[in-house]
Amino acid sequence: MVKGKTSDAPDVPEEIELDDLKAVSILHEAYRNMAGQIGQVIVGQTSVVEQVLVAIFCRGHALLVGVPGLAKTLLVSTISKAVSLSFKRVQFTPDLMPSDITGTDVLEEDRTTGKRIFRFVHGPIFANMLLADEINRTPPKTQAALLEAMQERMVTVGEKDYHLPDPFFVLATQNPIEQEGTYPLPEAQLDRFIFMIHVDYPSEDEELRIMKMVSGQSKSDISPILTGEDIIRLQEIVRRVPAADHVFEHAREIVRSTRPSDPKAPDFIRELVQWGAGPRASINLMLAAKARAVLRGRYHAITEDVREMALPVLRHRLVTTFNAEAAGISSDRVIRRLLETIKPKHEDFLSGKSAAN
Repeated sequence: MVKGKTSDAPDVPEEIELDDLKAVSILHEAYRNMAGQIGQVIVGQTSVVEQVLVAIFCRGHALLVGVPGLAKTLLVSTISKAVSLSFKRVQFTPDLMPSDITGTDVLEEDRTTGKRIFRFVHGPIFANMLLADEINRTPPKTQAALLEAMQERMVTVGEKDYHLPDPFFVLATQNPIEQEGTYPLPEAQLDRFIFMIHVDYPSEDEELRIMKMVSGQSKSDISPILTGEDIIRLQEIVRRVPAADHVFEHAREIVRSTRPSDPKAPDFIRELVQWGAGPRASINLMLAAKARAVLRGRYHAITEDVREMALPVLRHRLVTTFNAEAAGISSDRVIRRLLETIKPKHEDFLSGKSAAN
């Protein structure tokens, strides 16, 4: 393919191929259409929708945390319809077994030969999009059944490996209020989620619109906009989106500053953070910044993208100290203070580099 500039986008980075430029424009337009369709069902929550879509185009998984009644489950199912993917929901309960998710071998008898053979019955995990509802309500043994699937995109049953469909995403929900009888996710599994997304209460106007919409007779039909093949192609394009060295350096500085052992970490990090984010956070932060840039119609990632994605990428990867917990200081407050402390060392140049222009 020929690389270079196009007449309608004069300052496009040379690292992006001409076909990729068209794909970025298509994705930007598809994102606008998807946001409009999802808005017919989900009122507000624009940042939540964007973060879920960023996770999808980064080939990652997302954990949605919010109190009951904020339409977390409806949001995931609506997005699955907008992207034309197979969708399964699993309600996690204390008696759920790993085989209830992955599937199991069953013994069958061939009536013609009389022989008995094992046949694998696929579980609900064999879908493009899996909604793990209230994931912290099931024991660690069942939670661990998702670990291999999330990282390796396959399931091992007995001596056989079964590959999951591509694309594959786990979108899990969690209730932050009730913790009785729950099993908090271990740090190793939390780290597999590219984002922890906080779903907040709606504003006054949004709540009024929700009341009128749900109590009325309005119905919204969601039509598919992107196919699974489109998403796989766009996932590849996201990884090819260029970013200047100072953008990578800014992301590195933010992540490394969360580690109390780092010489450049601020004093308040050493006081409030016990364990900081690892290298997977740095990788995910840059991937998320690139995906956000594409959704916004830009051909390259900037420091603003890094800073906007820092909170959902880092909030579940920091372990705060006892002093921070006693003072009621959450990881969100620590990250916001860190972003106020660490400023970009270079300004980003945006002229002529947006597909939306």
